[in-house]
Amino acid sequence: MARFITIGERIHVISPTIRQALQERNPKPIIDRAREQVEAGANYLDVNIGPADRDGEELMPWVVKLLQQEFPNTPLCLDTTNTKALEAGIKAYDRKAGKPIINSADAGSRIGMIDLAAEYDAMVIGLCAKEGIPRDNDERIQYCTEILDRAMTAGLDPENILFDPLFVVVKGMQDKQQEVLEALRQITEMGFNTTGGLSNVSNGCPKELRGLIEATFCAMAIQCGLTSAIVNPCNKMLMDIIKTADVIKGRNLYCDSYLEL
Repeated sequence: MARFITIGERIHVISPTIRQALQERNPKPIIDRAREQVEAGANYLDVNIGPADRDGEELMPWVVKLLQQEFPNTPLCLDTTNTKALEAGIKAYDRKAGKPIINSADAGSRIGMIDLAAEYDAMVIGLCAKEGIPRDNDERIQYCTEILDRAMTAGLDPENILFDPLFVVVKGMQDKQQEVLEALRQITEMGFNTTGGLSNVSNGCPKELRGLIEATFCAMAIQCGLTSAIVNPCNKMLMDIIKTADVIKGRNLYCDSYLEL
């Protein structure tokens, strides 16, 4: 059984520091943010450049080459709605560390990302959504099936899809949390890999609660079958819970120093 995969979320255009670094092509803030995540144990680094309508085709390859030069053993998750930027990033990507992940496809306007993943033998996050948040799990599974159908047509191995049931904020959507966990169970029972953005769950909550909420939800989600997540790897409690879950689920051999590995 494969270990849980963590995708570090902190290279994101929403951060003023990262946004400025991307605009100015300043490597240092990006490398610093990447290093702290790699040292904290992130398996992948998500690289979110936003829509990047003006310069995405040049920007994404620049970031990809920068990060792979500094961290050649850490694969990347390329995060943008700009298809041309994604394609340029994939073409620049060195696969020695593993396949890139495309973030993300859905069952609606972004269904074409499945074709891109198939063409370039990449992994892809498949959002179980079409327009906004699904109303219920019937819709989630319907969209999951539509993504799967497109993948089969395109020749993409379902093993290369990480299905995301769309984690929702607990503040304001508390009644939907168990529904999302049940969706994870259902997708897992279908035999597929899963993922989700943990920061979505704690969004809008007080800063001092966010790490606790994300760690708790992650533990519950892992028990429901979650196989990867987009995380803040600098949340030590979260990372320790993930490592411990891997031991308890038999994904990693126990030793007294397992938290240090």
